[in-house]
Amino acid sequence: MKQLFKLILNTIPRPLLIRLSYIAKPVLVFFLKGKKYTDPIDGKQFKSFLSYGYGQQRPNVLSPSTLSLERHRLLWLYLKRETDFFTNTKQCRKVLHFAPEQCFLKRFKALDHIDYTTTDLNSPIADVKADICNLPFSDNSYDVIFCNHVLEHIPDDTKAMQELYRVLKPGGFGIFQIPQDLTREQTFEDNSITDRKARAEIFGQYDHVRVYGRDYFDKLRSIGFKVDEVDYTSQLSEEEIDTFRLAKGEIIPVVYK
Repeated sequence: MKQLFKLILNTIPRPLLIRLSYIAKPVLVFFLKGKKYTDPIDGKQFKSFLSYGYGQQRPNVLSPSTLSLERHRLLWLYLKRETDFFTNTKQCRKVLHFAPEQCFLKRFKALDHIDYTTTDLNSPIADVKADICNLPFSDNSYDVIFCNHVLEHIPDDTKAMQELYRVLKPGGFGIFQIPQDLTREQTFEDNSITDRKARAEIFGQYDHVRVYGRDYFDKLRSIGFKVDEVDYTSQLSEEEIDTFRLAKGEIIPVVYK
């Protein structure tokens, strides 16, 4: 099963994978139903989660029901417990969501107190087809921006960050998660590496162009953002980390303008 998932991830284009996942979810939920692990996004329980990874597979991390990974479940808990994103109904916030994740899409759309727009260059479930380096949105347009696991795909991430800063309203906030090697001080990228297999081995995925180090936060600050490096798993119990299948030490970059 692990090898099959790895083959599927590395051979089927992402837009088609998204469409096929809607068919696969009910089957996976039925066969993996149990009581050991819980997906906090929908509250469903399973005897195990699925393995996931383009290169080396991580066991027991992909929720069968929402298709959430560790980072998605961690972000959901942070938004629910530490912010007023779900509860502030006194104002209508404009929210921009890049490369919308299936686990969030319908739930965010169902919130009456947000004006929700999704965007991506290729995703079949995005509202607006747009290049993150040349966004078709006015300056200071959005109160909240979610841009998670996108920037590692973008050759000119400086331009992308500048565009994110441009369209975020003063006083607004964003969450810009990325795959990150926290043992690495400096971000590594090498445009000469074009082989898909080599990219997967070096960058973690065949369509990534860099491995971010700890300097990622300072790069965001150089654009103008204020950045909180939130180590949210340090605030959770060991039982929660295990039950929700979270990755210890993963940092949530919360940015402000």
